[in-house]
Amino acid sequence: MKEEVYLTLGSNVEREYYYPLAVRKLAEMAEIAAVSPVYETRPVGMAPDTGPFFNGAVLVLTNLEPEVFKTRLIQDVENALDRVRPSNGQWTSRTIDVDIAIWGEVVGEILGRRVPDPGIRKYIHLALPLADIAPDLELPGQPQGQAVTLSQIADRLVAAGALPRRRDDIILKY
Repeated sequence: MKEEVYLTLGSNVEREYYYPLAVRKLAEMAEIAAVSPVYETRPVGMAPDTGPFFNGAVLVLTNLEPEVFKTRLIQDVENALDRVRPSNGQWTSRTIDVDIAIWGEVVGEILGRRVPDPGIRKYIHLALPLADIAPDLELPGQPQGQAVTLSQIADRLVAAGALPRRRDDIILKY
């Protein structure tokens, strides 16, 4: 049985080229079930002169194990699209960043990254695109009786701050 994997994507270097190309590369390694609209967002935790990002989410279906899938994401998508990761661990501009946000009901780590991504509750650029493709999905790992859906998280973040600009002019083919 295929596992549902929710990915978040971001690009601020030649984003009109790299973001759509990343979606096509994802389609080569997994079955794409849903793609969110693209949002233009301000960078988080980066220098003030850093250019805006394209952000979004993709739901893929895969038979691969989480570690194998993440390794392929790095090799077949990020590395293939010239992603550079600085050795100092600081956030920098990037051609593409693809992260596993939610992997089924998994609560834990996949190759050193927390799943579900804790940023979903904090950042509109993660929560809103995920809510677009799975509004009623409950975030895994919540305490009993405190379930929260992706649309509830996104609604709270939208009410608390500026809404990212939806870019319907960016057409994603895969």
